[in-house]
Amino acid sequence: MSKITAAITAVGKYLPEYKLTNAELETKVNTNDEWIVSRTGIKERRILKEKGKGTSFMAINAANDLIKKINLDPKEIELVIVATATPDMQAASTSAFVATKIGATEAFSFDQIAACSSFLYGMSTASSYIESGRYKKVLLIGADMNSSMIDYTDRATCIIFGDGAGAVLFEPNTNGLGLQDEYLRSDGNGREFLKVEAGGSILPASEETIKNGQHFVYQDGRTVFKFAVSNMADVSEKILHRNSLTIDDVTWLAPHQANKRIIDAVANRINLDPSKIMLNIEKYGNTTSATLPLLLNDYESRLKKGDTIIFTAFGGGFTWGSIYMKWAYNN
Repeated sequence: MSKITAAITAVGKYLPEYKLTNAELETKVNTNDEWIVSRTGIKERRILKEKGKGTSFMAINAANDLIKKINLDPKEIELVIVATATPDMQAASTSAFVATKIGATEAFSFDQIAACSSFLYGMSTASSYIESGRYKKVLLIGADMNSSMIDYTDRATCIIFGDGAGAVLFEPNTNGLGLQDEYLRSDGNGREFLKVEAGGSILPASEETIKNGQHFVYQDGRTVFKFAVSNMADVSEKILHRNSLTIDDVTWLAPHQANKRIIDAVANRINLDPSKIMLNIEKYGNTTSATLPLLLNDYESRLKKGDTIIFTAFGGGFTWGSIYMKWAYNN
């Protein structure tokens, strides 16, 4: 019997209509378009403005986009994973709500939370369920409403983050395509450098935490930049080396879209031709858990069966890693 691997067989996405441009940010904080583009590569980001809508709203729309594209019966989905750093609520599962709303009534579900590495970790989790042979269709969604935790008077963070969602379907493959290898890491010493301090069990919400702005994202940019570049490059080199891959073997690098300078630095470290880098950060900013599936959606028409893709991400926690995948279909 041929070995079962887990392959992505379909993709879908959702982006809010509202575009927050650099020009608009110039009216909010002391910045300008040239400064933002030179330091981040970002020109605009999407923001979910509708009241009463959150991460689940975007995840549902991304899932429904995928379902419609391939005419999938949602009752065939056996597992729904929502990778996110901004769940709808504490305690209540975002994924359970999403699964119900898309009609995946035969599925079980759970949330996967690992900051900007959530979707990367989710790829490992989804693949493991497929490779076990017990599940045939696993829906992995990366979705984040980052605007819910951004202080739009903080220049260090408000220029970076956007909202969005992307979905992928994992199915079994016996032709050697799909996920080939992974190298995932974490280091809890890094959580002081990128965090939302209040709202959890250590520091529950109070009048004081709200007054102090402790429910917004805090980022030590220099430290995060340094660790992101070194760790994303290291794991990418590791995954290449242990699979006897050269740079010439790589069709695409699919990096987390945190900052174009980080992406460029990682590519330089591994001597990768810039033409092989998937990029959409200028349009969406850092959508956290959604960056990798949004890349796959935007590049789907350019992906060919058998393409070698190296995924890499870095997030708060710290969390990071790399995944080696062979693309499974032609669009």
